[in-house]
Amino acid sequence: MTQEPGGFFRSARVLIIALIVVIIVPGLALILSAISSSMTPANTTSAGLSETRRENVLIGSTNECVDCHANTTPGIVEQYGHSTMAAANVTCNDCHVVAADYPDAIAHEGTYVLNSPTTAMCQRCHAAEVAQFYASRHSLPAYVAMTGTDGVAELSPEHLAMYEAIPEAELGPIQARSVLFDIEGEAITRFACQTCHNIGRPRADNSVGECQQCHLRHEFSLEQVRKPETCNACHIGPDHPQWEIYQESPHGIAYATGGDSWHWEAEPGTLTVTDFPAPTCATCHFSGFGASGTTHDVGDRLTWYLFAPVSERRPVWQDNRVRMQNVCRECHNERFIAEFYQAADEGTEAINVLVRQGNGLMTELRDEGLLTTAPFDQPIDFESYELWHHWGRTAKFGMWMQGPDYTQWHGAYEMLHSLAELETMAEELRSGEGNVTRPQTEAERALPPHAIDPIIATPSAPVATPEVGAMITPEVTDAGG
Repeated sequence: MTQEPGGFFRSARVLIIALIVVIIVPGLALILSAISSSMTPANTTSAGLSETRRENVLIGSTNECVDCHANTTPGIVEQYGHSTMAAANVTCNDCHVVAADYPDAIAHEGTYVLNSPTTAMCQRCHAAEVAQFYASRHSLPAYVAMTGTDGVAELSPEHLAMYEAIPEAELGPIQARSVLFDIEGEAITRFACQTCHNIGRPRADNSVGECQQCHLRHEFSLEQVRKPETCNACHIGPDHPQWEIYQESPHGIAYATGGDSWHWEAEPGTLTVTDFPAPTCATCHFSGFGASGTTHDVGDRLTWYLFAPVSERRPVWQDNRVRMQNVCRECHNERFIAEFYQAADEGTEAINVLVRQGNGLMTELRDEGLLTTAPFDQPIDFESYELWHHWGRTAKFGMWMQGPDYTQWHGAYEMLHSLAELETMAEELRSGEGNVTRPQTEAERALPPHAIDPIIATPSAPVATPEVGAMITPEVTDAGG
């Protein structure tokens, strides 16, 4: 049968269209895929190269620990296999195996091990980092803030000497927390205070601390330790809400909206604003950044003791300020930094004034014989404690970390509310209506008498409320405010 010319041309057109579809559509799909990939956030290096997880170097390992634990605790072996330490040929034995007479050693499969390696193990390779940590508030001062000095002195004279040599190792108000530690008891504090404050736990081999509080085992990832979520395990809540403050700050917003593309695995000491366009906790307090080198002393760049009821400047605070401002000036100009520091200094002093008012009232009541010597047994004790420990600290942290809601509604406003409550409670005590004490717990009855009432700090200046500006001597140097 002969095909009509019109039918032939129709068939040709269909064939041509089909060929176009077969050739062009896959090409368009490839183009769209490339465009989509370019728009998807990726973990890239400062050179723009995509990063992938490290190869598991323990595959095929003949190490006896690896062979056994690949069956008993496979997650640990998998984590460690991808770590830089495993890649550097650091073995399980190097960190865990010790001599039979080593303090806290336990027998294990024909050898002796530490279940939790101490900083003495870490010090073999990380001597500078451990020395910086030992001098920091994260070491023994963190532990003493929970237990009091008895917790150190009873264990080791070496630890007590180490504690006394730390510039930040002062007593005073931190003993208030040790009283709560005693009152609540081990059954509670094991899951509460100890979880964080054991970062400075004295160990039987005369070392101090638990590096794994920040460097989670066993991958020891730079990304993990640099991300602010790591710090929020402890720096959270009404007494030190740094995590919440960071989230509402400009720095935290930058992290939340752009952090997926930051260079989390950059080599220490090489970080720039290309790697981190905005800071995390680690950038400001630990990382080598700008003209400031890497440190494991968390207070190395801080100007004030913000945790204290009445904040004072730290030892060599001028040097600390220069190191912090070295980080700031990678993004901010000198004028901004100077004005910010002067304003935050003045704000800190203003909070001091409010705390001194509360402390002064408590001193008056004590002098009048209206307060008991037992800690936390009268309602006014709790209100006085929260005035500085919750709201005062929060207001100061909010100022320095740029969290306005925490400075105001979780800080200064609550302080004013507490002062009003203290005045009311004082009037009730003076009228005889407020002499109600809390029954002692069993743990409290077993406690030795305390040498001091730890609820308030002795005012370090007259209680009279001067104009805030009169208390300030602005100190703006070439390094900033």
